[in-house]
Amino acid sequence: MAGRPGSTATPDAERRVSRTENLISLVLRIGVLASLLCVMTGTVISFIHHPEYLSSSIALHHLTQPGAAFPRTLHDVFLGVRDVRGQAIVVVGLLLLIMTPVMRVAVSVLIFHHQRDRMFTLITAIVLCLLLASFVLGWISR
Repeated sequence: MAGRPGSTATPDAERRVSRTENLISLVLRIGVLASLLCVMTGTVISFIHHPEYLSSSIALHHLTQPGAAFPRTLHDVFLGVRDVRGQAIVVVGLLLLIMTPVMRVAVSVLIFHHQRDRMFTLITAIVLCLLLASFVLGWISR
């Protein structure tokens, strides 16, 4: 960077890199905050709909045990959100958290393409394709 010993970056290049880093940082912050908001909202709704979770360890155990009644398909999640079920809203938050790094990579592809950096566009597009392929393969193998 300019101003640093041995740096060859121009002020324009530094501004471009800074804008890129800020945009990527914004995508990550928004994704994590949206995820946190969904998880917290879903948790509160679960406790509002089922106040016995606060007073009965047996009822709470039914919620937290393996195989509990959490939605397992996107259709179940959609129906649960439509019906304002807390567990479904928590799952939406977890899905947002999973998708946040994928969105970061997708935004990076667009940024590198806009900057006409073909090598980084190609590399990042390959990473995005691998991420998406892993989701598809996971969905198919269920």
